[in-house]
Amino acid sequence: MIFGVIIGIIIGALPGLSSTMGVALFIPVTYAMDPGTGLAFLSAIYMASTYGGSISAILICTPGTPAAIITAMDGYELTKQGRSGEALSMATIASFFGGIISVVALMLIAPPLSKLVIEFGSAEMFLLAVLGLTIIVSLSQGSMVKGLIVGLTGVLLATVGTDTLTGAYRFTFDKMELFGGMPVVPTVIGAYSASQVFALAVQKRSTIQYDSEDNVKKTYNIVSVKEIIKNGFNIVRSGIIGTIVGIVPGAGMSIASALAYNTTKNTSKKPGLFGKGSLEGLAASEAANNGVVGGSLVPLLTLGIPGNSVSAVFLGGLIIHGLRPGPSLFTKYANISYTLFIGLLVSTVLMMIAGLVGAKYFGKIATVPTNVIAPVIMSLCVIGSYAIRNNIFDVQVMFAFGLIGYAMSRLKFFSAPLVLGLILGPIAESEFRRAMMISNGDVSAILASGISKFLFLLIIGFLVYPFIQEKVKEFREKKEEPVVEN
Repeated sequence: MIFGVIIGIIIGALPGLSSTMGVALFIPVTYAMDPGTGLAFLSAIYMASTYGGSISAILICTPGTPAAIITAMDGYELTKQGRSGEALSMATIASFFGGIISVVALMLIAPPLSKLVIEFGSAEMFLLAVLGLTIIVSLSQGSMVKGLIVGLTGVLLATVGTDTLTGAYRFTFDKMELFGGMPVVPTVIGAYSASQVFALAVQKRSTIQYDSEDNVKKTYNIVSVKEIIKNGFNIVRSGIIGTIVGIVPGAGMSIASALAYNTTKNTSKKPGLFGKGSLEGLAASEAANNGVVGGSLVPLLTLGIPGNSVSAVFLGGLIIHGLRPGPSLFTKYANISYTLFIGLLVSTVLMMIAGLVGAKYFGKIATVPTNVIAPVIMSLCVIGSYAIRNNIFDVQVMFAFGLIGYAMSRLKFFSAPLVLGLILGPIAESEFRRAMMISNGDVSAILASGISKFLFLLIIGFLVYPFIQEKVKEFREKKEEPVVEN
């Protein structure tokens, strides 16, 4: 498990190497292990790689995994303020508690929670994807039009490729590389990482963080116990959100982190700090990401339904050891199953220790001169983009979106809605069309179930609440203005 945690953190931190790839690469290694040890090893890689994506996201604004996109928004701002140690340690603590919550849920309430999976059809999945997209409203406060333009552009980019229902080619321009759709990882790496390289090249600072002797000292600070306690409820709530979203097949970490971030921002006393260096937002995203880990294994182990792409690969690890999902895992093979559960708990503890020990040293990256760190980041961008499909086209996409991302930042547009639209757009489109086919075009069928109605109310609430919050704030400020007598 120590070996798995180290591998997982490295895989998560390197752009282009996802948790899915990490688990898949090391399944053959488990052939020589007994089933309990092999599954514990794979689960350690899964848990640690999910957390590892936050390290590069925080330090160099390069999400190691798409799940760390939300983390990068506040994490990188904290690094620029010289608070990389605080950001990394908060991400570690939040990931630890999110992981613990999900594993406890997996151990104690897996069979009852698995029944929730059966209730989710195409309509519910469509509404869940739309719910994830509502974070665009929160990210766009102050410039709603710009945020919506970028978000809808991301959704439109998601339509590129082969139509999954009809097989028709859409906006591919006869380029074989686009038949599978717009490559997500190179787009994410370009919009976030390559654009930052261009920004570093033109900035006047000599390092990523603001030049200041005080900032250099703060780099090595870790988050205070007081700050952790202050964020306790936020972390627990986000971990629960991540666990629930993880149980739903196909939902994934991007939806979980978006929902947790949005919920935290809407209930925060300082929503103005979000996107500018908020430890609250960072904690919410990371707790939700790792909450998905245990949640995604609930439907896999009880019903044989993978919660996401990583758990689908994990299913291969079960099968090669002669195990089949279902009740027998908790009766006949209980010793193996509970070895896996305890292994996940131990891996989460090891991940926290490694993260807290490394937080002080990882932060030194922010003090490296930009003329050294910028070429290194760009090299990682090229390698990460090329490694997915061994295709130079993906590197070209990365460079193109790097330039687009840099131009957007100069024009005060947001990159996050673009990426969210690109990731969640295909889920929303395919599930909506599938729901329409099932109901013969009856749109009212979308809200037929109780879960659909509940998700619809949440969508309305997330869309309306920021405006209500803004009006209340304006009213209070107006009320507190001193009366000037003539």
